[in-house]
Amino acid sequence: MNYGIVFKILGKILNLEALLMIPSLLVAVYYGESDVIAFIKCIIFIGIIGYAMSKVKSKNKKINGKEGLAIVTFGWILASFFGSLPYVVSGVIPSLVDAFFETVSGFTTTGSTILSDIEIVPKGILFWRSFTIWIGGMGILVFGVAVLPSIGVGGFQIFKAESPGPIKDRIVPKIKETAKILYTTYSIITVILMILLILGGMSFYDAVNHAFSTIGTGGFSTKNLSIGTYNSSYIHMIIAIFMLLSGVNFSLYYALYKGKWREVIKNSELKFYLGLIFISVVLISINLLFTSYDKISIALRDAFFQTNAIITTTGFSTVDFDKWPTFSKSILFLLMFVGGCAGSTAGGIKNIRIVALLKLVKRQIVKTFHPRAMIPVKIDGRSISSDTTAAITSFFVLYIGIFVVGTIIISFEGFDFLSSASAVATALGNVGPGFGVIGPMFNFSVFSDFSTLLLAILMLLGRLELFTIIALFAPTKWKNEV
Repeated sequence: MNYGIVFKILGKILNLEALLMIPSLLVAVYYGESDVIAFIKCIIFIGIIGYAMSKVKSKNKKINGKEGLAIVTFGWILASFFGSLPYVVSGVIPSLVDAFFETVSGFTTTGSTILSDIEIVPKGILFWRSFTIWIGGMGILVFGVAVLPSIGVGGFQIFKAESPGPIKDRIVPKIKETAKILYTTYSIITVILMILLILGGMSFYDAVNHAFSTIGTGGFSTKNLSIGTYNSSYIHMIIAIFMLLSGVNFSLYYALYKGKWREVIKNSELKFYLGLIFISVVLISINLLFTSYDKISIALRDAFFQTNAIITTTGFSTVDFDKWPTFSKSILFLLMFVGGCAGSTAGGIKNIRIVALLKLVKRQIVKTFHPRAMIPVKIDGRSISSDTTAAITSFFVLYIGIFVVGTIIISFEGFDFLSSASAVATALGNVGPGFGVIGPMFNFSVFSDFSTLLLAILMLLGRLELFTIIALFAPTKWKNEV
């Protein structure tokens, strides 16, 4: 392990985090609220720590797989720890455990909160809260690769360890250019949504915050009732559409820009993702119409919004979906596990893995009748290697295993099964709200410090797709690294 380069890069990431707090400081200064001093103290403190770490000498600048894993894992932990300091120093969240949970929830784009009254929180802190989602959406380290000139050699190792999905591909040969393309696309979509929300009557401040939370698929709102505060079908539908767009693999937008329309239209994961949303919306709408809604238009609107909020793991709400019929809630609960597409800002298992698993099941059924048949698993005309199918299967088994164990541990607190299970599912899938005591009208302050930390760890595991963190703690496997 080249500890020198690990410390150096982590120091630069902390320097970057200090710089990223400056917009929040400016917001605090503009509104003249009590969080100004807190941000000044935190920026100086984090900047000093980062500067000292960045000056550590390293034997070389090469970043191998093990260094990439260490940088990504500890980068996220350190960014979350130091990113929680504005909450603590300002007094908004006095408990370091709760502040760490809130920050991890932001950076991992989960959107779960321990805050009971969001609207009394200083605007600078609320901006930082939403901004952590936008930064974490594409990845803290991917952002670093895009803007820091020193992260060049071995940048792909960092990109590979942090990016969601079973296959990590460069959009262009240079990883730095890939990161820039992703963040440029990300920024353009964010600005478009800001403008549309302002045109819908939302204030500039609220539009910026909700655009960050929507495109980052995090779901932090500046309002206690989330998007339900806005009694506007226009705002509901605009945000729902952009949640859907944010759940799509961002490399497909670049493909559209390059004129590769057929490649996008024929994409198996995209078709499965859109088909699953369509079926879920239809089923939930019918269920709502026959149980609690009078108008099909309102049933379709709310079903479309909440389906997209859950499958993209954004977690916004316009209604208390915890009061919906069991059938509709069951669909939403299952969508928590599916999540968005690989290469998007959404969490969950990812649609591409579900597609691959279904093809594996289909192949096994065929082989029951034709045991000697050689049937490759293909997605978009390309055969998936045995290593990739093994990785996908292992990920799925591990994901469900962690969900089961986590649910059992959380249940020791005495909550009902649905509350315990949805708390773990929403943390591991980076969704946000759950059901029961953590439904859309409640928050996560009901948990003990132990459970709060456990849920924060599950958020990190889910965002970094399990193996990045787990592999770091299996150093005996590094010996054979090339």
